[in-house]
Amino acid sequence: MTIPRIQLRPDFDTPRIIKGNWQIADDHNAAIDDNAMFDHMAEFVDAGITAFDCGDIYYGVEERIGNFIERFRRERGADAARAITVHTKYIPAFLEEEELRTQTRAKVEAVIDRSLKRLKIDRLDLVQLHWWDYGTEGNVATAMILEDLKKAGKIHHIGGTNYNVAELKKMVDAGVDVVVNQVQYSVTDRRAENGMGAYCAANNVHLVCYGAIGGGLFSKKWMGIPDPGKPSFENVSLDKYYRIVVDFGGWALFQELLSAMDVIANKHGVSIPAVASRYVLEQQGVAAIIQGARHSRHIAENVKLFDFALDADDKAALRSIFARSTGPAGDCYDLDRIENRDAIENLDADYFDVEDGRLVVKTREVKGVAEPYGHHLLAGQH
Repeated sequence: MTIPRIQLRPDFDTPRIIKGNWQIADDHNAAIDDNAMFDHMAEFVDAGITAFDCGDIYYGVEERIGNFIERFRRERGADAARAITVHTKYIPAFLEEEELRTQTRAKVEAVIDRSLKRLKIDRLDLVQLHWWDYGTEGNVATAMILEDLKKAGKIHHIGGTNYNVAELKKMVDAGVDVVVNQVQYSVTDRRAENGMGAYCAANNVHLVCYGAIGGGLFSKKWMGIPDPGKPSFENVSLDKYYRIVVDFGGWALFQELLSAMDVIANKHGVSIPAVASRYVLEQQGVAAIIQGARHSRHIAENVKLFDFALDADDKAALRSIFARSTGPAGDCYDLDRIENRDAIENLDADYFDVEDGRLVVKTREVKGVAEPYGHHLLAGQH
């Protein structure tokens, strides 16, 4: 079975699984071997997972993808390299409110030019705008600047990241051709079902979803494990999704959900992550899911996602647990903004993990990442 593709626009399609790359950022992962990185990325492309998601504030990721594409082009040829698409993000002045208020065309273009340079390509396939503070004016104006850069040939298509319906609608009503809205969507976070899926389906906006496997929490590894009690895990992805588990109804209800998905997985001969991913793929408006990866060992499992579908009994079993869920409520990412969760994504020296079926505490050295990065452009970087 190959990875099916979906047409987003007449000149733009995507596989229904996109490779996420937050996990290979400098502040998210240990030392990375360049040859191993190339090999694992090439395996994704060979499997038909030819779209790579990233962001301009993911430390070192655009550069790594750019180096991969350059080498892939050299070793496989220009035609093979053209099959690879990069879905990056423009995240202006992340967590810097004063700087966000002073967005200009020059600032936006400087960051877009920097992404082009890092990725070593002539045009960005998809730029997803993440306007992280709705209390600050400029979302639509910035999207229109991206439209201008699209007309100038620097951007092929525009999308959004973590938008709610109201703010997404402002962009669409202003004439921005928003191809995708990238949102968190999973069996524990179904906020996209509170109007976003219907709006996107009605307005030719496609949902591209992250968090479908909870950063790895949705797996047999965590079945029967006691509640760690706080979001302190191996990486900030797991911390993020643990908070969603708390919103969902807590660790005990989450354990019931894992057990239900395990029963469904055994019936279909797949894994818990496959069941969780399949749930999202079958929802209204969903074009693709993003699965973050530091290696390629789950590719064969990913392909199996399209060998089965959830039947009526499976859906009923999940719904019986959803009915007891307490959240998260509201529209996409609204709670995360209200609680400013982006600002608390930090790694602790001590963290929880599972070994031999037991919850354990491990210790690591926490290294800082040199600034500036993201949107803090130094003189000479323009």
